[in-house]
Order: sequence, then structure tokens, then C-alpha cells
Amino acid sequence: MARINESDEEMIEAFRGLGVSRNLATTIAYLKNVDEASSLDIEMNTGLRQPEVSVAMRSMRKNNWIEESSKKLNGKGRPTKIYSLAAPLNKIVRHFEDKVKEENDARLTLVKRLRSLSKD
Repeated sequence: MARINESDEEMIEAFRGLGVSRNLATTIAYLKNVDEASSLDIEMNTGLRQPEVSVAMRSMRKNNWIEESSKKLNGKGRPTKIYSLAAPLNKIVRHFEDKVKEENDARLTLVKRLRSLSKD
């Protein structure tokens, strides 16, 4: 399995600069490098803990960025959930780009409002 490398760290920091949680940024960076991974794979290769992976998966599931399947391993117990990216990385990046544009537009509207108020 792939581990987080230097270029992944750079991607994580860029996501973090946009306000993305470390858990989500790390999980996205990891999943872009593998075809599929279990929660345990993600934990072991990213340094995230199980609850952190679960929170990231919840966010990714909400945005339809992952596919989830189940695999029965070693006979007994519950099947293991296997995750893979369902959305291309550029679609995920576009989501954050759109969010930044919306936030900036809202700020510019406030600045324009302040300008008009300051003329009184």
C-alpha cells in the first residue's frame, strides 16, 4: 500500500490552506494514490485514527466522492468496508474552488456595501 509522500503532504497543506480539515485532506491525498483501501489501510498509512477516518468518510460520502463496497475477510465477523474515490481529484478540487469563489463574492458584496455606507 502507498504511504503519504512529500507531494501528498504538499497537497494536504494546500487543502488545509483552504480550510479543509486535516482528516479530510489526508484521506483525499491517500485515496488518490490507491485503487481501494479499507479504513484500517487508511489509518495505518496516514497516521489518522479510526474516528478521524470515519469523520472524513462521512464528509466524502455526503459529497459523493467515494464508492463503498464490502469484503468478507477471514470468515467470521462483519464484512470490511472498502473505499475508493468515485470522483476524479479535479472534481473535488473544483468543489473547493467554487466554495472559495462564493465566499469571496460574499466578502466583496460586503465591501461594496461598506463603501456605499461610508459615502453618507
